Amino acid sequence: MTAPNRATLWGRTVADELAKSGVTAACIAPGSRSTPLTVALADHESIETFSILDERSAAFFALGRARRTGDPTAIVCTSGTAAANFHPAVIEAHQSRVPLLVLTADRPPELQDSGANQTIDQSDLYGDAVRTSRTLPEPKPRARALRSLRTTVCRAVAETTGTPAGPVHLNCPFAKPLEPVEVPGDVPESLAEEAPLAVEGRAGPFVETAAGRPEVAADAAERFVAALDAADRPLVVAGPADAPTPDADAVADLAAAVGAPILADPLSGLRFGGHVDRTDVTVCGGYDSYLDGADDWPNPDVVLRLGASPTSKVLRQYLRDHAERQVVVDPAGGWREAEFTATDLVVADPTRLARTLADGVADAAASAWREQFADAERTYWDIVATARNEESFEGAILADVADAVPDPATLFVSNSMPVRDLDRFGRPRSTAVTVHGNRGASGIDGITSTALGAGSATDDPLVLVTGDLAYFHDSNGLLSVERCGVDATIVLVNNDGGGIFHLLPIEQFDPPFTEQFVTPHGLDFQPTADLYGLGFQRVPPGERFREAFDESVGRDGTQVIEVVVDGEASHRTREAVHERVLETV
Repeated sequence: MTAPNRATLWGRTVADELAKSGVTAACIAPGSRSTPLTVALADHESIETFSILDERSAAFFALGRARRTGDPTAIVCTSGTAAANFHPAVIEAHQSRVPLLVLTADRPPELQDSGANQTIDQSDLYGDAVRTSRTLPEPKPRARALRSLRTTVCRAVAETTGTPAGPVHLNCPFAKPLEPVEVPGDVPESLAEEAPLAVEGRAGPFVETAAGRPEVAADAAERFVAALDAADRPLVVAGPADAPTPDADAVADLAAAVGAPILADPLSGLRFGGHVDRTDVTVCGGYDSYLDGADDWPNPDVVLRLGASPTSKVLRQYLRDHAERQVVVDPAGGWREAEFTATDLVVADPTRLARTLADGVADAAASAWREQFADAERTYWDIVATARNEESFEGAILADVADAVPDPATLFVSNSMPVRDLDRFGRPRSTAVTVHGNRGASGIDGITSTALGAGSATDDPLVLVTGDLAYFHDSNGLLSVERCGVDATIVLVNNDGGGIFHLLPIEQFDPPFTEQFVTPHGLDFQPTADLYGLGFQRVPPGERFREAFDESVGRDGTQVIEVVVDGEASHRTREAVHERVLETV
């Protein structure tokens, strides 16, 4: 490796070590101070680069790609507020344990605290939202400095996929010249010959990191096996999954072995898949409604919880009030149980634990407990089917999407109502649908960009279901459709404002409810499709939506399907369905 100046040498070394450490993609927001990194990454044959003009969109795009692949994606920006615009995605990556490598270019130390243009304090910029943060030394064409740089970079990449996975920040100061212009004498001509290890690195990562997965101790495993063997009413609850997603067959084997229903959050990786059709397994998706009236049911005696806190408030409160023993499984030993009623915390890899327990328990007899959930599921989905043709029902949109999304496909759902409606109305299916959402911090920022990032990582069809405020909030992200070559079907559920606030007591106080909470905007979204070169059609819920959706997912290109609904009327329909379920189940 040769370089015309030390900044170029530094950038090429970083890019080389990223590639050798397994980074295959980088999202780059254009800027001047990051030139050494941008040029090196763009020139590297093993790294795919995505040029995204808006820093916030770039960071969320990288987040989506890393979430979909489970592998770290790098993001690069210039100095100043550009780096601050990465912060929302960094927080989401931290909360949802997504591997992200954040590379922020910076001014050299002598310009700090000097009033120099576009200079802010970028050290520890993201606080405790990153696994680690380090400001790299200034570029030096010296063997030890280059070995140190390689070591730092490959350790940073490894840490993004540690336990727990998450973002890592490397702040990278560069002095001019930033471009690959020749600076005589800046990099000794003999450097490569005298220090080949520093300049060329190794065949693989400069430092190999052997990652491990936590496994429950044998005596603890025996105790849990005994508890499950003795349980008459075991329950498996799968919340939004970390990367990697727990193996569905392993969890299904455990559930079958002990006669436990699986209450599968739509983001758990267990709501959809081949295991759903197993006759010895009951995968449940209607619990958000019928568990609200389960006071007369017998209590579950052992609950095994995988993943993050479930989307369903009803489920969370059911576990709070009814679970006699609640075992939270977390490979990082984190506490993700905000009702504070769990009795056990198991620090173990969920897949390995499921296999260990399944191998240890005795064969389960026919489970009346599991059949009670199966009966509730059948009744629940019959009731939902009758409601799907009612006018202005947002839940029907998510029900239709869950039924019609291709096999295989990537489905991304926005926060607020879409993820809740998928949770309540997305029926389990035996199809290879990978469902993602930003439930770490549960914001509506960056939804479109995250979805497009996820779509960039696979050839599977991409479907995004988003609300009107989230769509508006990240309209900049639509530029990535063309610039990054991602096709999608975008279902835009337009209830003209914050429909989720109809779920809250503030609905009874108007004013200020309408103007300060629902905040109707009255926007016409068709011009966004014109601006970004997308297909667009506006349809009502029901048959016309289903026809438009089927047509879109079978076509090339990106289409926006806007479904206009009445937020208040839709909420009233949800309430009516819920009441019918409680009366029947």
